[in-house]
Amino acid sequence: MTDLLLTLFSAALINNLVLHWPLGVDPLLTTDGRRRVHALGLATTCLMLVVGTLGYLLDHWLLALAQLTALRLLVWLPLSVLLIAPLLRGLARWRPTWPFDGLWPLLLGNAGVLGVTLLNGEDDQGLGHAVALSLGAGLGFWLVLGLFEDLRQRTFTHAIALPFRGLPIQLISAGLMAVAFLGLRGLVKT
Repeated sequence: MTDLLLTLFSAALINNLVLHWPLGVDPLLTTDGRRRVHALGLATTCLMLVVGTLGYLLDHWLLALAQLTALRLLVWLPLSVLLIAPLLRGLARWRPTWPFDGLWPLLLGNAGVLGVTLLNGEDDQGLGHAVALSLGAGLGFWLVLGLFEDLRQRTFTHAIALPFRGLPIQLISAGLMAVAFLGLRGLVKT
């Protein structure tokens, strides 16, 4: 149980997919609006959880048994693409006031979803670890997305030199957030 909690904590904060592994940075820079950020965060967390878990199960119960592990990417990529539309419809029914429309391209282009599945396939520490890693990666993505949106709103209200306005200050801010999250690396000793 402790290993699963450490995996969840590590995936969310220490080995964050957006900051530690630069996966899924595009939605970070293109999404604006607090409600839309939380809708994207929830959708990405659910998609990472479902695709990471199903990808692990397909890998161990189908591909490994048939000795077709070389076809992992050809199975995982269509799995993630095919699950986006039903997931967004289900979330829109569950939270009808949240703006889930128009998130399909952001979820499709998010390399973090495929990255979680690849990390689950490499680590092979069991289904519980795969679920914890997928959930932690999704929650970490949502956390960074929320923090970055708050930082973006603060930069709009403060005086910033003209050459740094817009994308340059966003990239500098993302780098500083990555350094801040690296400070958590020595927190957990294994």
